[in-house]
Amino acid sequence: MEGNTELARLLDWQIISGADEAIGDAPIDRYASSAQFSAPVASARVAAPSEPIATPQSASPQPFQPVRSPEPKLVPRNQIEQTARELAQAAKSLAELRDAFEAFDGCPLKETATNFVFSDGNPESALMLIGEAPGAEEDRRGIPFIGPAGQLLDRMLAAIGLDRSSVYITNILPWRPPGNRNPTDGEISACLPFIERHIELVAPRILVPVGGISAKSLLNTREGIMKTRGRWFKYASPTMETPIAARPILHPAYLLRSPAQKRETWSDLLAIGERLSEE
Repeated sequence: MEGNTELARLLDWQIISGADEAIGDAPIDRYASSAQFSAPVASARVAAPSEPIATPQSASPQPFQPVRSPEPKLVPRNQIEQTARELAQAAKSLAELRDAFEAFDGCPLKETATNFVFSDGNPESALMLIGEAPGAEEDRRGIPFIGPAGQLLDRMLAAIGLDRSSVYITNILPWRPPGNRNPTDGEISACLPFIERHIELVAPRILVPVGGISAKSLLNTREGIMKTRGRWFKYASPTMETPIAARPILHPAYLLRSPAQKRETWSDLLAIGERLSEE
């Protein structure tokens, strides 16, 4: 009994020590095994030539090199304008112009806009209105001047007996600037050849730049809209033979913020309507 008790205590001690699993039926003398395998190694070391044994050198740590994406290729503005002009002039119809403009990658606004906003109304009209750029609602639906400013524009046109079926409407830029900010000079210059070709293909009798940015871009002037509205200009692009009568008006979005200016716009609309009836 005493022997069994001693064996039980030894087993308990082994379990406490972590030896709780048997991997063989018979005990193995690990010290003897170590001596057996080390003897040939020792003799091999004696018989080895006296040349020094090369030991591998640990590689020196290299500084961390982050993976960098390639830098975007910067294209000069004049090259972008030249490409835009070539694409625009190659278009022989409004459908071809729309396709070429929509495929054009020279304006970065294309990457942030939801829709390409080309035009609305009657391309056979004698009156062509050109705004600045689409707003939020226009960007969502792909149609120019359909938000609050566009609804006011419809009422302004109705006051002189016109509607969308009797006018043609577009913008300098077909893509919405983020947050409805003003377009940059680079964005305007990239798109201007397309709007110039757009005007040539429609060939209206009267051109109406809507807002200050449109008036400055199309009429090549530095004067603000308060100085250009109320006056007649002659619009001509580099490839046009016959100039077009142009009369800028205040942008409907500005009139929503400044209703007192509607009187001046009303006089501009009357002048435009009178000129249309004369021709």
